Amino acid sequence: MSSRPLTVIGTPFSTFTRTITLALHYKGLPFNQVHAVPHSDIAYEHHPFGFVPTLVIHEIEGKVVDLKLRESMAIARYLDRLAPQPSLCASVGDAPVLQIEEQMWEFASFVAAHGFPAVEKDVVKPRKALTDEGKLSDAEIRQEISGGVEKLRRFLSVVESTMAPDGYVFGEKLSWADFFLYPLLADLNATPEKDLFSVRLRTWMDLMGNLDAVKATTAGTLSVGARP
Repeated sequence: MSSRPLTVIGTPFSTFTRTITLALHYKGLPFNQVHAVPHSDIAYEHHPFGFVPTLVIHEIEGKVVDLKLRESMAIARYLDRLAPQPSLCASVGDAPVLQIEEQMWEFASFVAAHGFPAVEKDVVKPRKALTDEGKLSDAEIRQEISGGVEKLRRFLSVVESTMAPDGYVFGEKLSWADFFLYPLLADLNATPEKDLFSVRLRTWMDLMGNLDAVKATTAGTLSVGARP
């Protein structure tokens, strides 16, 4: 393992960045964080399309490389190799709802590709912008985002249908599935649309909220009223 801490490029407000910092805290990997928002000069310096997060790997086997690793899925796979324990990979033996281990990555991909638009683009961000503007009542805001809320309902229904009946996403074993989903639903939990949570999702949120990694990554997020 490198003698130099890793560097995360990305604001704590970013849900994808929080997925990675959750894992870094959980695995006990030291890191520094540069609070860059998407499409900022710093973001473009580290990612060709200006997205966050980027993980800067300063050393590999004692050699200085300052490698920029982009995209959350790729970073997750690297962190698993760098620090296999504690594991964030759910296996068939750990989770009876899984038939093959790749279903964990399928879930994470669902969240990244479909959950982010359903939660953030269609509901949370419009709700935040309209609330901050202060011109519309809550009832009027609900009407403005009603189309997005319907898409959100479907996403939450699909998510719950793939989860174990209790515990983490796949049961007793905490996994990447939880760390990809939690930042999105933590943002949603800071809005009135949190009333869309089922009992199962609310129980899961409470379970996740007890994790030290979650507590360590709360500052700077929408859940505590932060803005980018």
